[in-house]
Amino acid sequence: MGLRFTRRGFVGASLAASILAGRARAAPTVFPTGTTIYDPAKAWSGFNVLSTLDTPAVLVIDMNGRTVKRWDGFNVSAGGPARILPGGVLMAPTGANPGHQESTALLAVDFHGRELWRFDHAEAIQVDGESQWSARQHHDWQPADFPAGYYSPETVFSTSGSKALLLTHSSYRDQAVANVLLEDDRLIEIDPDGTIGWEWFAADHIGELGFDDAARRAITRLGTREGYDWLHTNSARYLGPNKWHDAGDARFRPDHVIISSRQTSVVAIVARDGSIAWRIGPDFSASPQLAAIGQVIGQHDAHLIPPGLPGAGNLLLFDNGGASGLGDPSPISPQGSSIYQRANSRVLEIDPVKLELVWSYTAPNFYSTNISSAQRLPNGNTLVTEGAPGRSFEVTAAKETVWEFMNPPGESGRKGNALYRAYRLPYAWIPQLPAPREVPIVPPAAGTFHVPGTPDG
Repeated sequence: MGLRFTRRGFVGASLAASILAGRARAAPTVFPTGTTIYDPAKAWSGFNVLSTLDTPAVLVIDMNGRTVKRWDGFNVSAGGPARILPGGVLMAPTGANPGHQESTALLAVDFHGRELWRFDHAEAIQVDGESQWSARQHHDWQPADFPAGYYSPETVFSTSGSKALLLTHSSYRDQAVANVLLEDDRLIEIDPDGTIGWEWFAADHIGELGFDDAARRAITRLGTREGYDWLHTNSARYLGPNKWHDAGDARFRPDHVIISSRQTSVVAIVARDGSIAWRIGPDFSASPQLAAIGQVIGQHDAHLIPPGLPGAGNLLLFDNGGASGLGDPSPISPQGSSIYQRANSRVLEIDPVKLELVWSYTAPNFYSTNISSAQRLPNGNTLVTEGAPGRSFEVTAAKETVWEFMNPPGESGRKGNALYRAYRLPYAWIPQLPAPREVPIVPPAAGTFHVPGTPDG
C-alpha cells in the first residue's frame, strides 16, 4: 500500500479512505454557496478577505457574500495569505516557482492595484534554465507592527514602514538532517528597503525541536530525494506585545517568532539568537498538561492572540487532524511519516505558560486535512476557516454559529473551492468601499431543503 505524497505532506495509506470520506461529507456534489447563515446582532461584522486556492485573485466579500473588491494576479496558492492594511493597501504573494510551493515576490499595491513595494531578493532560483531572483516565500509573512497578522483595536501602524518577517525556502545541505539537498525553512526579517537583517535556518536547530531517535531515523529514511521539504513549516509570526513578556517571561519577547511545522506536529518559538525558547510537540503525551490537551496533528496558523482582543496572549491554532508525526514504521505508517492520525479537526486556545486548554471548538464533520486558520474577533467570537471544503464561519464563545460562508468553486477548476485563509476587517479599513447593507440570513431547518425537481422540491 505504501504512502502517497502530496505537496503538503505524507498521508498514511490507511487513512486515505477516511480523509476522502471526510472531504465528501464536507463538500457534497450539490451544496449551497455564498453566505448561508448571518445573525448581525451576534456577529462582528466587517469585510472578509479571502485567500482562495483556485482563483488567481484576492477577493473581499461583505457579510452577505457579495464580492465588493477584487485584485487580480496574486498567487496565494503558492505563497500564502493576503492581508489588507488600513487605507485599502493590499499585501500578498505573487508569482510561482514551478515544482515548489512558494511565491517569487511579496507585493504591496494600493486600492487601484498600483504597485507600492516589492520584495523578491531572497535567493536565486532556476526557471526554464535561467537564473532569477526570488523571494522564495511560502505559507506566511507578517509586518512587525501587525501582531498575528489580523485586526485588533490596539493595532498601530508605523507611518514610515516597518520590518517584515517572511517564511521562505532555501536550498541547503545539512548532513545532520539528510544527505540530500534540503528545501529548508528559512526565516528572514527585512527592512522597509528590502535589506535582510536577520535570518534563521531550521536545519541548524534540528536537535532542539524535540525529535526522538525514531523521528530522527524517519527524517533520514525519508530524505532520499533532492529538494526534501523535511520540516514543512506552515506559519511564522512575530509574537507581538503580550502579557507574558510584560510579566517578565523572556521566552515571549515580542520580536521572537512562533512557527508551526505541519509534518512534525511541532509548535515552537524561535528566539532572536536562533535558539528554541519554547516548544510543544511533537509528542503530546510528554507531560500531563499536554496529554490533557490531546495530540495535535498537522496544525496550521499558530499565533498569540493580539492585545485588545479577548484571550490576548493565549495561543490560538487550527488543529487539522489527518496525519503527521515522525517515528518508526508501522502498519498504519509504513515509512514512519504519519504516526499520528485522526479524522477530525479542532480549534484550540491554549495558555502557553500553564499549558492548559482555555477554549476549543469541534463539531461533527468539522474536518480540513490541510490549510485552514482561526482569528479571534473583538467581540470574543472566533472566525474559523475550514480550508479544504472551502468553508469560513464565525462562532461565539458558546460555539453558536452566527455567520457561515461556503466558497464557490474556483475559476481554474483544479483545486475546487478551497480557502487558504479568510480574515475579517472593520469596514473603515477599506475607506474606498461604502459600508454595505447587512441583511440577516436564516437557513432552512435541517432536512427541509430539497433540490427543485425532487418530490419535495
